[in-house]
Amino acid sequence: MKVSILKYNAGNTTSVQFALERLGVESVVTNNHEEIMSSDKVIFPGVGEASSAMKFLKQSGLNEVVLKLKQPVLGICLGMQLMCEHSEEGDTPGLGIFPVRVKRFNAVSEKVPHMGWNTVENLKSAIFRDVNDDAYLYYVHSYYAELCSDTIAVTDYVQPYSAALNRNNFFGVQFHPEKSGTAGERILKNFLVL
Repeated sequence: MKVSILKYNAGNTTSVQFALERLGVESVVTNNHEEIMSSDKVIFPGVGEASSAMKFLKQSGLNEVVLKLKQPVLGICLGMQLMCEHSEEGDTPGLGIFPVRVKRFNAVSEKVPHMGWNTVENLKSAIFRDVNDDAYLYYVHSYYAELCSDTIAVTDYVQPYSAALNRNNFFGVQFHPEKSGTAGERILKNFLVL
């Protein structure tokens, strides 16, 4: 199996690569269009700031490559947010794969960023096979995708929001499966067999 991890100047590519290695899966971190297009699976990771990440995606033409992908694609954290319609972070237009807006937490009593372990519920996809409702997953983010028709998991912090999204071959998770212990490992395994 050929797995490509998008290289676009934002991200936790090394920790994703190590998580895949623990599952016995080799991957390549690449921005080569042909290599990405010919992969069996594509992971779109992300740690960083939305507007500068989107600028790099556009300069490298990766925005158009992502939109053409027919194989399963997994966006992680910022990767998922960039697949949405728009982010309040830097007033950034996204790729529009998920018809939902990304907003900044407006918290009075809670700390922002939302950082640490939190539960997921309302799991609605094969990507969550053998993961329990109320499983704990690891989060680090100040922005969230609103609930929408593509929501396949919900987390509550400040208010309920989309912990995961799915539309056709595109999946997005707000949490970091590569840092989420056994539950995160199971989610990555499930993605790899889609």
